[in-house]
Amino acid sequence: MADLQHDIHTTTEVGREDRLPDDPFPMESGAAFLERAHALLEAHPVADGYCGLPRALGALPWYDLELGETAVATDVPRLREGHVGALFWSLDLPAREWGDRAVGATLEQLDLVRRVVEMHPEGLRLVRTAGQVIDARNCGRVAVVLGPASAAAVGDSLGILRVLQSLGLRVLSLAGAVWAGESGLSRFGEEVVREMNRLGVLADLSGAPEAALARALALSKTPVLCTRSAAAAVRPHPANLSDELLGQLGEHKGVCMVPLSAEQTGPALPDVADHLDHVRMVAGPECVALSGTFDSGAAHPRDLDDTSRYPLLVAELLRRGWSETELSLLTWGNVQRALRSADFTARATQRRRDPNPPRPADTEA
Repeated sequence: MADLQHDIHTTTEVGREDRLPDDPFPMESGAAFLERAHALLEAHPVADGYCGLPRALGALPWYDLELGETAVATDVPRLREGHVGALFWSLDLPAREWGDRAVGATLEQLDLVRRVVEMHPEGLRLVRTAGQVIDARNCGRVAVVLGPASAAAVGDSLGILRVLQSLGLRVLSLAGAVWAGESGLSRFGEEVVREMNRLGVLADLSGAPEAALARALALSKTPVLCTRSAAAAVRPHPANLSDELLGQLGEHKGVCMVPLSAEQTGPALPDVADHLDHVRMVAGPECVALSGTFDSGAAHPRDLDDTSRYPLLVAELLRRGWSETELSLLTWGNVQRALRSADFTARATQRRRDPNPPRPADTEA
């Protein structure tokens, strides 16, 4: 997984010579499918599960996301053109910032996100709950959801997790945590997952060891996310999920967010559709969603090089026979369900249980 968290590089589009003609849809049918895709996305916009914009913007001396920004793949005009209604902004850290710098680096990214949203009030709105996501959409704003953040920021303290949640964090990645290893979750790791449930913070299991992923699935009372995972049966990759894990994810109503990453899904738009078909078949239509991975340093399949391109992907899925109900779950419904479930569980749990000490005495890292 370390290769998914390298420093930001210029976003690359690959596969120019692969599989697709210049027009990805035949003239006699493409226009009709694309028109249907735009209409569907007007009603059910995309909830994009992973965007690396905070780190990308940190390297720029100046930017205007409402006017349009060519230095990145994500700005307000392209978000609107692609019908993106919600965007999960990653607070992941490069490996060199794990350790003593992890908490400070994560707080600096949180500060940057807040300033970016404040600078672009006509296009963006920072949200915490599923209801606020809907409110932002109804006001014509793109909802900015904070996370995933790196588990390195939490270290061995539930208190830090609570502080990050109070600042708006909604998703925490378990990848790379010392308490989520090859043998599963340690006792402290289990306490982290329970506290995340109590706080309404969703677990991101992409890149976590299989044993830790399986234990977190079994332990969590809310749906878990795999924010950057495709189907290993279609294209092997360390972050992609086997059919067995996809089946478990489906049983627990988790959400596999298929990334638009050439490395994980393949060089062309139909390759991404193949992964979406496979995840839908194995895990079920209620367990599949989308993850752009834009501005994260990933190379993207042809015709999926920025956030404006989602209608092309939805048109391809319509051509393959996806129903409008299935597509509404893919783009919007499944992510909203996960957020609503986390909100409900947090309210119910906080009435029953007080927070544990920051470092519970009966646990070990």
